[in-house]
Amino acid sequence: MKIGIVGDFSPKYPSQIATNNALRHTLGKLGISIEFEWIATATINKQLDAIKHTYNGFWIGPGYPDYLDGVLSIIQFARENDIPLLGTCGGFQYIIMEYAKNKLMLEHAAHEERDPHASQIIISKLACSLVGQKGEVILRKHSKIFDIYKTEYINEQFRCNYGLSSQYEKQIHDSGLRIVGTDSAGNPRVIEIPELKFFIGTLFVPQ
Repeated sequence: MKIGIVGDFSPKYPSQIATNNALRHTLGKLGISIEFEWIATATINKQLDAIKHTYNGFWIGPGYPDYLDGVLSIIQFARENDIPLLGTCGGFQYIIMEYAKNKLMLEHAAHEERDPHASQIIISKLACSLVGQKGEVILRKHSKIFDIYKTEYINEQFRCNYGLSSQYEKQIHDSGLRIVGTDSAGNPRVIEIPELKFFIGTLFVPQ
């Protein structure tokens, strides 16, 4: 099995170092052999067909990708073909953007950090930055994420300034990209598509 980590790796970014370490720890813990490597976002559109046939699953990693369109293409491919996919921090945000653009057909769906004057800002700046903070996340029972953690309350590390805009929460959730984890105030922190084998996004960085 080969896992593609989608993002532009920098050894200066702690969450990306933690991503590699988490995978190595997991492979050792489970005693299994899986290859993994980072996929630079500038290469995706030129090699999309090869990428589709090379990897058995994808992790949309934390960070600010150089080329967002390539990231969205991989998310769309995984969603439409039931390929296992995990998105953390920025990955959570880009899962929502892809879904808004290609499933809900909101063609102007945008990320406030990249396009602050867009007409459809799906990912907006959080009222309070979560960079460097730990916080409680409440998981909904009867969800895949609850089955993984086996508890309703978890405490996780955050490194983000942006999240799902409250204006689009109901539309996103009701259309099938379920909000299955929130903070104590009800703000979205985990999303998943229940019908797929494994398609989960966390605004926190579990790695």
